[in-house]
Amino acid sequence: MISPEDWSAYGSRFIDPSGRVIDDANGNISHSEGQGYGMLLAFLAGDKASFERIWTFTRTELLIRDDGLAAWRWDPKADPHVTDINVASDGDILIAYALALAGRAWKVPDYEESATRIAKALGQQAIRREGGRLVLLPGVTGFSAEERPDGPVLNLSYWIFEAFPVLARLAPEVDWEGLAASGKELLSLARLGPAKLPPDWISAPSNGPLVPAEGFEPVFGYNSLRIVLYLLRAGITDTDVQKVVLDNWMVQNGGMPAIVNIPTGKALARLSEPGYRMLAATLACAIDGSAIPADLRRLQPSQYYPSTLYLLSLSLVGEKYPTCLR
Repeated sequence: MISPEDWSAYGSRFIDPSGRVIDDANGNISHSEGQGYGMLLAFLAGDKASFERIWTFTRTELLIRDDGLAAWRWDPKADPHVTDINVASDGDILIAYALALAGRAWKVPDYEESATRIAKALGQQAIRREGGRLVLLPGVTGFSAEERPDGPVLNLSYWIFEAFPVLARLAPEVDWEGLAASGKELLSLARLGPAKLPPDWISAPSNGPLVPAEGFEPVFGYNSLRIVLYLLRAGITDTDVQKVVLDNWMVQNGGMPAIVNIPTGKALARLSEPGYRMLAATLACAIDGSAIPADLRRLQPSQYYPSTLYLLSLSLVGEKYPTCLR
């Protein structure tokens, strides 16, 4: 759960009265990921009114495609506001997951029905066999083997493992268990470069090894940072990538997550904001039983993304690892 104080601090900073979740480090745009995060956090805070407000904006402004999925990018300065109609599949997973949780807990059938439609659409549009594997394409267009010579191109931080069992109840025809298994396999195979870390964007061809995708910076970066959190939130604590990340953050980078260049294994930046340090502290708590530092036990809003990761981390620690807060 999320405390009223932390949720109020987050909402007053990043959620406007219309229910739009604002990415203040990215030109104050909104996106499907942010709306999904906002809905999930509102559910964890038990705030039904804010949940409905965020969902209403999402439904009316982003769910405008004819395939049942959300357009991913909404810009307050543009006209029309949607500036990229393509999908970001992790955003749709987050939206459907939050709707499913809220629908069941709060007994709102409309939420569960909406979650079901999105889950089925994901199965039809974004989850497919590529390169001999069941994969989650990051978008409906632009990432498949047919569209890119190095395709499929994948982003392993889009695998939100905790959501898959919930969505399987709504769309059992989709092989969510197989998708989870392929995600874990890919994470094992994607430990690249001297640091053995997964890049944000990978090429996963059927006839060769995984490599950093062309046209993307070859880094373990802001996307991949959240992989370990998603694994932990799903109850997965025994993957090699978690141990490697823990060593990189706690031993090599002084308790701070780092952006790491894949070819060289060198840290390009150490992320000292509380939300990022909370990721490292949460991983250390889950793996080693380390206490959460005193200065990380209350939200200190900085920017949208690290603040979001902070609340997801703290809610996990409070639920599954309360001894780390003693």
